[in-house]
Amino acid sequence: MKLSLGPLQYYWPRQQTRDFYASAAEMPVDIVYLGETVCSRRHELRLDDYLDIATTLAAAGKEVVLSTLTLIESESDLKALRRIVEFSQMSGKFAVEANEMGAVRLLAEHKLPFVAGPTLNVFNGQTLALLAGMGATRWVLPPEASRELLAGIMAARPAGMSTEVFAHGRVPLAYSARCFTARRYNLQKDNCEFKCIDFPDGMTVKTREGDAFLTINGIQTQSAKSYNLLEDLPEVRGHGVDILRLSPQGQGTGEIVAAFRAALAGETAVLAGDFCNGFWHGRPGLELIRKAA
Repeated sequence: MKLSLGPLQYYWPRQQTRDFYASAAEMPVDIVYLGETVCSRRHELRLDDYLDIATTLAAAGKEVVLSTLTLIESESDLKALRRIVEFSQMSGKFAVEANEMGAVRLLAEHKLPFVAGPTLNVFNGQTLALLAGMGATRWVLPPEASRELLAGIMAARPAGMSTEVFAHGRVPLAYSARCFTARRYNLQKDNCEFKCIDFPDGMTVKTREGDAFLTINGIQTQSAKSYNLLEDLPEVRGHGVDILRLSPQGQGTGEIVAAFRAALAGETAVLAGDFCNGFWHGRPGLELIRKAA
C-alpha cells in the first residue's frame, strides 16, 4: 500500500511552503499532490513555482500530481485550470487531480488520464464507472464515506482503477462562495487582506461550552479534530485500498508519515492527539471508535 501527501489545504508563506516540500522530498511517501485547491486568491505560489517543486520531488523519486481548484468562480480561475491541463498534455510529466467537473470535462476533451478527487463525490459504482469512461484511473473516497459504502463501490470498481482513502488530517467538510475567515474580521472576500495566512492550520470554532467544533479555512469548513485511520489500517487494507492520503499539517507531518509507514510495515505505531474516525465506522464524524482490545 502506498502513502500520498495530499494537497496543502492551508495558506502558508512562500518560504514556509517551499521548505515544507523540500522536507517532503525526504519523507517516505510515494505520491505528492501539489497545487491550490481551496481559494484562487492564494498567490504565494503560482503554477510555475509548483512545477519547480514538482521537478525536485520527481527527482527524489516521488510521483507528482497537480491538483485543481475545488470551486471555479471566474474566468481567471478557468484560465488557470486550462493552463494546468495544457501543461500536463504537452509535457506528459505530471498527472492531474480533478476536484470539480469542469476539470473532468477539460481532461476528458484532451484525452488525459486523471485522478478523481474527493470533492467529485463518488458515492456509488455508477458514478465511478462514468468517471472511468472519461479517463479517471484513480479515485479518492470522499472522507465522509463509511467502510460499508467503500465496500459496495469496490465491488463494482472498474478494472485498472486504483483507490485512495483520506487517512489523516482535518476533514474537508464543505466549501462556500463566501470566505468565513474574511467574515470573521468583517472583511469582504475580495478584500480579505489574506487573513488565512495567519492560521497555518485554520481557525478553530468552539461551541458556547468551549468545545472545539469546526475549523475555518477561508471558504472551506473542516473538522476540528484530525481524522486518523492509523488503528484501522488492517481493515482499510482488507478493503483493497491502494493508497492512503495524509494531509499536510503546520507541525508534525513528518512524524505522521513515519507512523503510517511503520504501521504499514507491521510495526507498532502511535500518534498523540485529539482524533476522530467516526465517518469510517458509519458514525458521526467527530467520534473516535477505538480498536477492540
